[in-house]
Amino acid sequence: MPELPEVETTVRGLARFLEGKRIERVAVNRPDLRRPFPPDLVQSLTGATVTGLGRRAKYGLIHTDRGQTMVFHLGMSGRWRIDPAEQGTHDHLLIETAGHLFALNDARRFGSVDLVDTAALQAWPQFAVMGPEPLGEDLTPAHLRAALAGRSQAIKLLLLDQRIVAGLGNIYVCEALYRSGISPQ
Repeated sequence: MPELPEVETTVRGLARFLEGKRIERVAVNRPDLRRPFPPDLVQSLTGATVTGLGRRAKYGLIHTDRGQTMVFHLGMSGRWRIDPAEQGTHDHLLIETAGHLFALNDARRFGSVDLVDTAALQAWPQFAVMGPEPLGEDLTPAHLRAALAGRSQAIKLLLLDQRIVAGLGNIYVCEALYRSGISPQ
């Protein structure tokens, strides 16, 4: 599963080609991934200009000049293909600008795409309950002390809890605990 670093790398790669560009065409090749695509996705994105890209935990964010943000999660096997030579069987969402085609490819269909008002992004249900980012200023010893106080779960499970720290996944939690000499139990 793509974790925080992979999503960050994906967002930075997309930004090089997508930021500041007008979306000319959007096509949805199937009605859903893990959940249905927003019914107004095509209409909302077509003609919009991408004002910036970002990331929150394991979610990628594509902000538009219409005050909306397309939020995507890559699930287990999702990836963005830029200027694919041919359309893939699992290219479920296509976004075209003048000069580039972006295909969201997800063979296992565990990903998701949502459309959220940018002003309400932090209140979006998936984000509202998330803890701070691992490298953010809000992740402090005081936060961890308060979040872990009175809890008796294994440290690995606590670090995987997105309400405590957002964006950590199994690979990086295991690696960090191993390098720290801390048992995951």
